[in-house]
Amino acid sequence: MSRKDNKELTGKQKAALLLISLGPEVSASVYKHLNEEEIERLTLEISSVKKVDSQVKEEIIEEFHNIALAQDYISQGGIGYAKTILEKALGEQQAQAIINRLTSSLQVRPFDFARKADPSQILNFIQNEHPQTIALILSYLDPTQAGVILSSLPQEVQADIAKRIAMMESISPEVISEIESVLERKLSSTVTQDYTETGGVDAVVEVLNGVDRQTEKTILDALEIQDPELAEEIKKRMFVFEDIVTLDNRSIQRVVRDCENEDLLLSMKVSSEEVKDIIFRNMSQRMAETFRDEMEIMGPVRLRDVEDAQSRIVAVIRRLEESGEIIIARGGGDDIIV
Repeated sequence: MSRKDNKELTGKQKAALLLISLGPEVSASVYKHLNEEEIERLTLEISSVKKVDSQVKEEIIEEFHNIALAQDYISQGGIGYAKTILEKALGEQQAQAIINRLTSSLQVRPFDFARKADPSQILNFIQNEHPQTIALILSYLDPTQAGVILSSLPQEVQADIAKRIAMMESISPEVISEIESVLERKLSSTVTQDYTETGGVDAVVEVLNGVDRQTEKTILDALEIQDPELAEEIKKRMFVFEDIVTLDNRSIQRVVRDCENEDLLLSMKVSSEEVKDIIFRNMSQRMAETFRDEMEIMGPVRLRDVEDAQSRIVAVIRRLEESGEIIIARGGGDDIIV
């Protein structure tokens, strides 16, 4: 590419020149994070470059470095913090240009300021709000943080808020902005806006994974009455097969005894080495050797069969927990005394 003012280059051209400058190994690593269309467009742009002007290359690398620093500063303390640091390093004009370029494309999750606050502070400000407002705020918080807050709310509203999180879909930017602004003023923090979808079953599962066992039971019992299908869907996702590594040895031994060998074989066929190791350690030596032999000669398996087998094992684990025969460690004060 012949000498051209850096400001006249498109984002795609700059990306192509940056990858050329970084070399094939780094470029290949970057490609792993792109989709097919992005790879195709970027590859075409790279192929059209014949020569890279050294000064343009240096300017692009410096620009990329500054943007990367700005993103890091934003993640540490928000837009205001990033702007302050960049102004000290680069001057007000260049700092503002970088921030403007970033904020035009960078999405910062709503309530980012609240994720840095203490849960008790947030609880103090939102506990008297409408359940829908509380659900919206919790769905954007860190799951552990949201779990602590949900556990501290009155029991009579916990299930309602959990259901609202699960049923939540797209929220208008205006509503998010208004609620953000109110909470921002109360917490006296910097806030940045984002216009994304939130909520859903996965969100409420993450929140419930952060509450204590009694709160979880209270919420799920209430949901089973209000919406049995939703309660069952949440239960399915509360504990997945790979979470078996969080159980103590005695619990795993009990699970192994109560599960069908065929289900264990199918589940372990595609599980991580960590999962395999911890299950083998809790089998008799003879049983472990038999399982290893059978897994070696086992042919290809269907993903659906594996998922069904893992679901049956998870069902056994939840049944054993509900009967008090094993304990699943959770947040929110579920201390285990050995």
